[in-house]
Amino acid sequence: MSTRDSWRNSWGSGYGGGGLSFGGTSAWGAGGGDTIFRVLSRTSERQSKRRSGIISGFSEDGIYEEDDISVYSERDIPLPPISKAEDWALMPDVKNYAERGEKDHLKSKKLGITWKNLTVKGLGSDAAFNENVASQFNVPRNIKEGRQPPPLNTIIDDSHGCVKPGEMLLVLGRPGSGCTSLLKMLANRRNGYAQVEGDIHFGSMTAKEAGQYRGQIVMNTEEELFFPTLTVGQTMDFATRMKVPYHKFSDQHRDKDFQQEYRDFLLKAMGITHTSATKIGNEYVRGVSGGERKRVSIIETLATRGSVFCWDNSTRGLDASTALQYTKAIRAMTDVVGLSTVVSLYQAGNGIYNLFDKVLVLDEGKQIFYGPREQARPFMEELGFICGDGANVADFLTGVTVPTERSVRPGFETSFPRTATEIRDDYSRSDIKAIMGKEYSYPQTDEAKDNTKEFKEAVAWDKDKSLPKQSPLTVSFPKQVKACVVRQYQIVWGDKPTFIIKQVATLVQALVVGSLFYKSSTDSSGLFSKSGALFFSLLYQALMALSEVTDSFAGRPVLAKHKAFAFFHPAAFCIAQIAADIPVLLFQVSQFSLVLYFMVSLRLSASAFFIYWVTLLAIAMCITAVMRAIGAVFSTFDGATKLSGFWFSALITYTGYFIPKNRMHPWFVWIYWIDPLSYGFEILLANEVHGQTIPCVNSNLVPNGPGYTDSAFQSCAGVPGAIQGATTVTGDQYLQAFSYKHSHLWRNFGIIWAWWAFFVVVTIVATSNWKEMAGKSGFLVIPRENAKKNTQLLQNDEESQVKEKPASRGQLAPIDSSTSSMDEKTIENQLISNTSVFTWKNLTYTVKTPSGDRVLLDNVQGWVKPGMLGALMGSSGAGKTTLLDVLAQRKTEGTITGSVLVDGRPTTVSFQRSAGYCEQLDIHEPLATVREALEFSALLRQCGSVPKEEKLKYVDTIINLLEMQDIEHTLVGRTGAGLSVEQRKRLTIGVELVAKPSILIFLDEPTSGLDGQAAFNTLRFLRKLAAVGQAVLVTIHQPSALLFKEFDTLLLLARGGKTVYFGDIGVEASTLKDYFARNGAPCPQGVNPAEHMIDVVSGSASQGKDWNQIWLESPEHKEVSAEVDRINKEAAGKPPGTLDDGREFATTLWEQTKLVTHRMNVALFRNTDYINNKFALHVGSALFNGFTFWKIGSSVQELQLKLFTIFNFIFVAPGVINQLQPLFIDRRDIYEFREKKSKMYSWVAFVTGLIVSEFPYLCICAVLYFAPWYYTVGFTTDSDKAGATFFVMLFYEFIYTGIGQFVAAYAPNAVFASLVNPALITVLVSFCGVLVPYSQLQEFWRYWMYYLNPFNYLVSSILAFTVFDNVVQCDDHEFAVFNTPNSQTCAEYLAPYLAGLGARTNLVNPEATSGCRVCQYRYGSDYLSTLNIDDYDVGWRDAGIVVIFAISSYVMVYLFMKLRTKATKTAE
Repeated sequence: MSTRDSWRNSWGSGYGGGGLSFGGTSAWGAGGGDTIFRVLSRTSERQSKRRSGIISGFSEDGIYEEDDISVYSERDIPLPPISKAEDWALMPDVKNYAERGEKDHLKSKKLGITWKNLTVKGLGSDAAFNENVASQFNVPRNIKEGRQPPPLNTIIDDSHGCVKPGEMLLVLGRPGSGCTSLLKMLANRRNGYAQVEGDIHFGSMTAKEAGQYRGQIVMNTEEELFFPTLTVGQTMDFATRMKVPYHKFSDQHRDKDFQQEYRDFLLKAMGITHTSATKIGNEYVRGVSGGERKRVSIIETLATRGSVFCWDNSTRGLDASTALQYTKAIRAMTDVVGLSTVVSLYQAGNGIYNLFDKVLVLDEGKQIFYGPREQARPFMEELGFICGDGANVADFLTGVTVPTERSVRPGFETSFPRTATEIRDDYSRSDIKAIMGKEYSYPQTDEAKDNTKEFKEAVAWDKDKSLPKQSPLTVSFPKQVKACVVRQYQIVWGDKPTFIIKQVATLVQALVVGSLFYKSSTDSSGLFSKSGALFFSLLYQALMALSEVTDSFAGRPVLAKHKAFAFFHPAAFCIAQIAADIPVLLFQVSQFSLVLYFMVSLRLSASAFFIYWVTLLAIAMCITAVMRAIGAVFSTFDGATKLSGFWFSALITYTGYFIPKNRMHPWFVWIYWIDPLSYGFEILLANEVHGQTIPCVNSNLVPNGPGYTDSAFQSCAGVPGAIQGATTVTGDQYLQAFSYKHSHLWRNFGIIWAWWAFFVVVTIVATSNWKEMAGKSGFLVIPRENAKKNTQLLQNDEESQVKEKPASRGQLAPIDSSTSSMDEKTIENQLISNTSVFTWKNLTYTVKTPSGDRVLLDNVQGWVKPGMLGALMGSSGAGKTTLLDVLAQRKTEGTITGSVLVDGRPTTVSFQRSAGYCEQLDIHEPLATVREALEFSALLRQCGSVPKEEKLKYVDTIINLLEMQDIEHTLVGRTGAGLSVEQRKRLTIGVELVAKPSILIFLDEPTSGLDGQAAFNTLRFLRKLAAVGQAVLVTIHQPSALLFKEFDTLLLLARGGKTVYFGDIGVEASTLKDYFARNGAPCPQGVNPAEHMIDVVSGSASQGKDWNQIWLESPEHKEVSAEVDRINKEAAGKPPGTLDDGREFATTLWEQTKLVTHRMNVALFRNTDYINNKFALHVGSALFNGFTFWKIGSSVQELQLKLFTIFNFIFVAPGVINQLQPLFIDRRDIYEFREKKSKMYSWVAFVTGLIVSEFPYLCICAVLYFAPWYYTVGFTTDSDKAGATFFVMLFYEFIYTGIGQFVAAYAPNAVFASLVNPALITVLVSFCGVLVPYSQLQEFWRYWMYYLNPFNYLVSSILAFTVFDNVVQCDDHEFAVFNTPNSQTCAEYLAPYLAGLGARTNLVNPEATSGCRVCQYRYGSDYLSTLNIDDYDVGWRDAGIVVIFAISSYVMVYLFMKLRTKATKTAE
C-alpha cells in the first residue's frame, strides 16, 4: 500500500471507519487543496490505467485528453503534493494519525454518488390561497377545488452527475432554483416530495439499499437547530459520544479517549474552542454569536463521521475568512478521507470557488451546466457571455439567464441563448456533457463495487456488536440511553429558571391547598373536604404535565435532525426523558405530599402516607407520558393543544369526583375506564377511609341540636353509603356507594403503570415516525380576499416558461435597468435627501455577565455624512450588530459611555423614528400583505402633518423602486410558505424607506442569505440612496470585490469591539491596502481586499500582531479623532439639518390605536387555525359537558351535579389560554424587536389592538358554548334566566382571555407562561367555593381570597339563575329515615328541629308515627344557602362584579405590558 493510499484509508476508517484520534492536538484545520482531486482520485486511476498504458482526464486548461504513456516510466510522472494543505499547521497531526491507521490496517469508507435522469416534483403551484374565517365556509367552492387534483410543480428537471470519492461538487443556483431539493435527493432524504424519478446510486447501492446507512449519508441544512440552553461543549460531547466506533485504534482503550480527542479536534477545526462553556442560545436565550452558531452546526454534522456530505449554504452568516477556512477544511477532509462532498453556496468568492473539482448550475430546476470547474467559465463565455475582471465566477454562472445581470460579447447579441432551456440545449450538444456522461456508469465499475463492499465492512466494523445488522446506529443501546440521559439532565439544568419555577410553584400550591383543607375533621363534615384534597392532589399533577405538549414541539426539530444523523434510536431519547423525570418528579411529588398530607390531617399512618405518595408519583409519571404521547402523535402544535385541552377536561370530569361512577351515562362511562386519574382517585379514597367509622354530624344528622341526643331516633342524611336509620357510616360502606373497593388498591396501582407503559410505547412509535419538513416550500401565499389582485401569480401559462425572466419574482432589478417602471428622475425627486451629519466618539458599551463586566465596544469612533455609504466589517463576534444597536438606540441593558451626536448636538426624542434601521432578522407580521406592511409603516412613521394620500403615494414609489409590484398583495408568511429570504430582506428595507428616515439608514447584514446577484443589486440600490443624499451605514459579512467597491468608508472591528481601521477605502481599495501594507500586511495580487482585511484581523494573516494597538498609534487615528471634533464643531455652528418636532411618535395615540387595531383585526380574520381551534374547543367542550351531565334531575345529589357542570365550564379556559399565549408573545416579539424601537406606535396602542381584535370571536365563542350546553343539561328555559346566564358566560370569555394575556404580557416566553397558568388557575379554582364550601373555608382565606376571585362570582351568578327556584325531590336513598319516641307524629317530634337548624329541610310524612322521611332541602335556594347564596338578587350582583373583573383583567394587561416596557439606553 502506498503512503498516499494509507493516509486516505487510515483517516477513512478513523474518521469514517474504525476510530478517530490524533497525535497531540487535533484538527482538520484551515487548509485544503484543489489538486487533491488529482492526487487521490486520479492517482489510483492512473495507476490502474498504467497497466493498459492510458491516462485520461482534464488538463489544467480544461481540455479532455487521453495520453499514451506506455513510453513513460513511473518516475517520469511527477506526483503532486498530497494536499494544498501541506503548509497547514496541523498537518503533522494528520500524518501522525495516518500512520496509526496504516499500522492497524483499517478499512476506508469511500462511496461516491451517481445520479441520472433525476426529476423531482412537489405538490402545489407557485402560489396558494390563505382562507379567512368567512371564506373557509364557502362550501360549493371548497368542493369544486377539492375535486381538482393538486398541481405538480417540477422542482428538479432531468439532473445528472457523479461525485466520486475524493471529489467536491459545487451546486450553484439562485434562491428557488432547486439547489436544496437536489442536495436532499443526494442525501437520500425523499420525504415530502410528491414524485421522484430517476436513478441515484451511492457507490453501487440503490437509494433504497442505502437507507440503512443514513448516518453515513448526511446533510447540513441552512437552519441551525439546537437546544439553546446547552453549551457548545455539551452539544459536541453528545454528538461525538454517539459516534464512537466499537473498534478503536490499538493505542486507544477507552471510548472517552476517542470521544474527547475527536471533540477537541472538531472545535479546533472551526476555531471555536473558546466557546466550549458558552450556551448556544437562540433569539431569546443569550449565547454564542450567529457565526459561531453556524460553525457549531458544521462540526456537529462532521461528528457523524459520514462518507457522503451535502452542505446547504453552510457559509451563511460566516465572515469571508471563516467561510474560506471552512471550505478548505472540507477540501482537506475530502482529499485525505476520500469523502464525496456536495456543497451549495450563494455568495461563493473566487477563493472558495477554486477549491472545487466540479460545478453544477441549476436554473429553475433545469441543469444548465455540469462539468469540471475549470470548464464552467469558458463554456459560458463561448456562448457569448462576458465575465468581468474581478467578478465572482459563481455569480457570473448563475446570472446568465437574467437579462439585467448578464453582459453579452459584441457580435453575439442575436445568437446568445436567452433562457435556461436554450443554455441546457447548448450544453447537451457540447463535448463536456458527452465526456461527463462516461462517469454515469461508475456504479457498475469494479472500483465502485469494491469500495461499497469495503464501506459495508467498515461500517459493520464500526458498529457495536449488540446492534441489529440493519441498524444505521453506531453505539450500543445502553450507551445511547446513557448519553441521552446526561443530555436531558443538562437541558433541565441549563434551563434552571423553569425548573425552579416548577418547584417553587409546587411548594406554594401545596401550602395554599393544605391551608384550604386545613385539619379536615374525621366526621361526615370532613368527607367532602378530604375528597376535595385528594382530588386536588391528582389535579395538580395533571396540570403540571400540560406543559409537556409545548416542550414536545420545542425540541422536535433537533430530534428529527439527530434521527437523520443516526445518533440514537428514538426509544433511547424517550427512555432518557423518563430517567430525567424520575428525580424531578420524586422531588416535586415528595415536597407536595409532605406539606399537603399533614396539613389536611389525612390518615396518620406510615403505610397510608406511603400509598398516597407512591400513587401521586405514579400519576405524575403517567399523565406526563399521556401529554408527551399527544405531543408526539400530532404534527402541529395547534392540533396537539386542541386534543390535550379536551382530553385534560375529560380526564378531570371522569375521575369520579365530579360524577360518581354509578351516575355516569352509559355513552361516556368508557372514559372512566381509560382515565388513569380514576384509578388513582379510587386508591387515594380507599386508602383514606378503609376501616374507619365516620359519625354523621351537623346537617348530615337529622334531627340534631338541643333535645335530640338519642341516636335511636336519628339518621344520617346526604352521606353516600349510610344505612337509613344509622348515625354512622363505615369507610367501606362509603366506598361501596361509589362502586369502589379497598381490594382494588394494588390492582389499580398496576393499571396506572400499565397505562404509563402504553403511552410510553405510543410516544416511542410516534417519535420513530417523525418526518422531516415536507419538500414543498417556497410558494407565495395569497389572502383569499385578494385573489382578484393576484391573477398573474395564479396563471399557469405554458408560454411563460420560455420567455426571458426578470430579476425573478419580487426581486430587485438593478436601478439603472431599462425595465424600471418609473422614470429615474421622478424617483430621485421623490426620495428624501438628508443634510445631517452623524458622529460617534469614544463609544464604549459594557454588559454585566456572571463572570463580571464584559466590554463589547471599546472606544469606537467615526461618522456618516450625507451621500456616504459606509461599511462596518469584522469577524464573527466582533460587535458589528452591537455597534449598530447602540448607535440606533436599540439597547435596553448595559452601560453606554461616549458621545453620539447629530449635527454636533445630542440626539433628540424623535431620533429613533427619524433613523431607519433594517435589522438582521426580518421580523414582520406574517398575516399582513407586503403592501399592508409598507402602508402601516408609512402611515405611522411619516410626520402627522403629511396628508394620508401623500403617504400612500410614497408607498407606491417605494414598491416600484423595489420592483415588488407582483408580490404587493401576497402575505409575508413564514419561512417556506410566503416570501423568500431575499423578498423579506427587500420588504425590511422598504418598511424603513417608506418612513422617510431624515437622519440616516442603518442596515444589519442586508446581503446575508442572498445569492450574489441579489446582494449586488441590494448594494447598488443602497448606492442609489446615498447618491440622492442619504447617509447609509451597513454591516456586511462576505462582500465580493465587486460589492466592496460600492462602499466609501470602512469601519473595521476586531473581537471585543476594538477598532482596527476607520476611514476612506479609496479607488480599488487603494487607501485601505496602503494602510495595511505600511503595517506589514500587504494585500496579495488578485485577492479580494475585503477578505484580506478580515483575515488580517482574525485569521491566518494576523501575524500575532495587536492591530487595535497599531491603529491607536497610527497617524490615521489621530486624524480621525481631529476630524470628528471638527465635524461636530462645524455642524454645531449651523442650523440643524433635521428639525425636531419634539414628539416621540409621529401620529396621535388615537390614530395609532385605529391603525394597530385594524391590522390585528385583519391578521386574526386570516388566522383560521387559531380561530377554528378556539371554536372547536368551545363546541367540543360544550357538547362533552352537556352530554356528560345530560338532563340533570332535581334530587339532592343532582343539585351537586348542577354545581359541577357549571364548574366544568371554567375548564374551557386552560386550553384556550395555552393556544392564545404563543400568539400574543409572537406579536409582542414583533413589537418589541422592531416596532417599539423605531417608535412606530405606543405600547398602549399595541395592547388595545390585541385586546379589541379578540372581541368578535369571544362573543361567537360564548354562543358556541352556551347553545349546545345550557339546554342539554336541562336548565330552565325561561328566557330571562337563560339570557342572564349567557350574559355571565360572555363576560367569563373576556375574563380568562384577559388573564391569559396579562400572564403572556410579562412572561419571557411561551413555555414560562404555560408553567404560570396551572398555578394561577388552580388558586382561582380552589377558592371559588366549589371544592370547599364558603362555610368550611379557613378564616384566613375566607375574608379576602374568596371575594377577590372572579370564578366565585361566575359560579354564584349562574347557580342563582339556574338553581334558585328548583323544587328538590329526594331519591329514596337520600331520605333520612327514623322512628319517633313515644308514638309521637313526625311533625310533633321534629317541631323544634324544623323551627331551628332544620328550617330548610323537607319532612314529607308529618302525620306518620314511624319511618319519618326527611329530605335535606325543599328548594334549590336551600342548597344555595350552604354556598353563601342567600337571595336570587345575589345572582345579578355577582353578574355585575363579573363585568368589573372582566374590565380589571384587561387593565392588568396594560399594567404588565407597562412594567415590561423598558426605556432604551443612550450614551452617558
